[in-house]
Amino acid sequence: MLDIRQLRYFIAIAEEKQISAAAKKLHMAQPPLSQQLKQMEEELGVPLVIRHGRGLELTEAGSTLYRHALHITKSMEQTQMEVRQTGLGMRGKLTIGVNTLSAEAFSRHLLQFQSQYPDITYKIQQNESAHLCRLIRERAIELALIRFPLQLDEFAYYHIKTEPLYFLTSPLSALDGRQATYEQMGDFPLIIPSTDGLGLHHMIVERLSREHMEANIVCECSDIALLMELVEAGFGAAIVPEVVLQKHRGYKVKVHELADSAWTASSGFIWLKEHHLSPSASRFLELWKDG
Repeated sequence: MLDIRQLRYFIAIAEEKQISAAAKKLHMAQPPLSQQLKQMEEELGVPLVIRHGRGLELTEAGSTLYRHALHITKSMEQTQMEVRQTGLGMRGKLTIGVNTLSAEAFSRHLLQFQSQYPDITYKIQQNESAHLCRLIRERAIELALIRFPLQLDEFAYYHIKTEPLYFLTSPLSALDGRQATYEQMGDFPLIIPSTDGLGLHHMIVERLSREHMEANIVCECSDIALLMELVEAGFGAAIVPEVVLQKHRGYKVKVHELADSAWTASSGFIWLKEHHLSPSASRFLELWKDG
């Protein structure tokens, strides 16, 4: 069976039409190249060139081999390039999860990453943080942009930002003023932007409990656009991180700062501790770290 080295030899012979010129192009001596041509003809069982005084002329079989040799060597070079680029994080697929309340900079960073590495494709799954943790454990995704707090014993993480929380009410609510106290919030039924026991749900319930208040939860809603519509309609009030106001503008709601300025929310990337990130995932994470 011919190997890739022999195919490259034959391409040079076919294009130069002289053994001496082909040998010079390949930076090798003429006798070994003549021997390689003879071995190829013996292995294939057909003459590949016609020898005459002016040089060499391809037989029909030689023309067929030349055509296929060009295709095979080009395909091999392309394969080597793609493998090398994949190993360097310049090609491949980035699998990433994004929390429903994702950072407002995610799209901007993704666009910047795409401009730097145009041959990378993406698989992006949006869900709540606890579900994204499960997808990472199952190796369905590599990275996840999540909301803290979460149990992170299995995960390495990179903190992105800490942001304030705001209290949202309908435009017709009786609550006026820039700030909302715990006592004032206690007068409203709450729409929680998370499901029972997870992320912000746990944080809100635990924080109110610390203030000896029982959260009056009327609805759990992880669809933030719908949550904003419900608040606007007067269905209930909501406690949300700042990113919600940045990503969901245009709703007619009253926005109140929390009187307790220490009540904040954090977000960041997580991945499995023992898992070696792919080059593309590592490069994407570095993009965030570089700002």
